[in-house]
Amino acid sequence: MDQVAVSATSCSVRMPEQSNDYRVVVFGAGGVGKSSLVLRFVKGTFRESYIPTIEDTYRQVISCNKNICTLQITDTTGSHQFPAMQRLSISKGHAFILVYSVTSRQSLEELRPIWDVIREMKGPDLAAIPVMLVGNKCDETENREVATTEGESEASRWGCNFMETSAKTNHNVKELFQELLNMEKNRNISLQLDSKKSSRQKLPGSNKIKEKCSVM
Repeated sequence: MDQVAVSATSCSVRMPEQSNDYRVVVFGAGGVGKSSLVLRFVKGTFRESYIPTIEDTYRQVISCNKNICTLQITDTTGSHQFPAMQRLSISKGHAFILVYSVTSRQSLEELRPIWDVIREMKGPDLAAIPVMLVGNKCDETENREVATTEGESEASRWGCNFMETSAKTNHNVKELFQELLNMEKNRNISLQLDSKKSSRQKLPGSNKIKEKCSVM
């Protein structure tokens, strides 16, 4: 895939110490298209079949303050059976994508307890953390249960940004990740989308960072 340019502003934000990773965590109920969004963004592919995810992490090489870093996108389970894993992902996350399907009102409702846990764990730091509420499957207009205005209202109540996407048609997928990175005001990150440099692996141990980066 060709290199994609992303731009961001910079200002002062308190960040964790000493890490070469920038971690984006994707949450949502099973079947809303979390894996499809990540695969479409990272590899440019789309699969019709649904394969339940326990936890996958996709890594890409990025440039941060002229140093080699990695962008980690963690695709989490849609099940509630792994609360400890969920809390671990939240504790390590630098940014969050909360995905529901516009064809399922229940999938939006299932995000609320996850959002509550994020607010509880991040506390006062949450104001500095990029969060995007995403209504996926917007191509399925005949099956829609959640109007765009409802998603916008929910995002407004949560104090986060909002976007509708379709992993199937590739609508707003690149824009979603670009906007999320644009919301990171402490770092400018140079992101290269190259499937040869991307890999799927288990989430490694946590390291943390405080630095200013650049997105070009």
